[in-house]
Amino acid sequence: MESNTTQIREMVAEDYRALRALWESSEGVGLSEADSQVGIERFLGRNPGLSFVALDSDRLIGGALCGHDGRRGYIHHLAVSPSHRRRGIARVLARRCLGALAAEGIQKCHVFVFGENQAGRLFWEASGWPARVELVMFSSPTG
Repeated sequence: MESNTTQIREMVAEDYRALRALWESSEGVGLSEADSQVGIERFLGRNPGLSFVALDSDRLIGGALCGHDGRRGYIHHLAVSPSHRRRGIARVLARRCLGALAAEGIQKCHVFVFGENQAGRLFWEASGWPARVELVMFSSPTG
């Protein structure tokens, strides 16, 4: 990262409002009811110490939700403010997530990227994450 004022720390529930604004302004991030404040607080509670935010001084400029199911890790909503992109912040956030997962004994991590999110696809490919084109995801509501 270029800026010596950029700090990475664990995500906390109080980050929600700033994170939500970042996600809403970031192309390629899909939000749903699961991304409500209650949903994110529940996610953080089930996955303590795995999600991170990036701050420039006291301003939130990036974040990544990370969790696992006991077997595989998942990174959701990795985003960096346009004013701070191309400085390595997203890579640092991803590495912090992977390190936290490894400390939990999780050996593999997945990320879901919308097919039309070209910037997101290019980022993950450039970061050494091969696309799993042989898989198709299916989703269903639980209720």
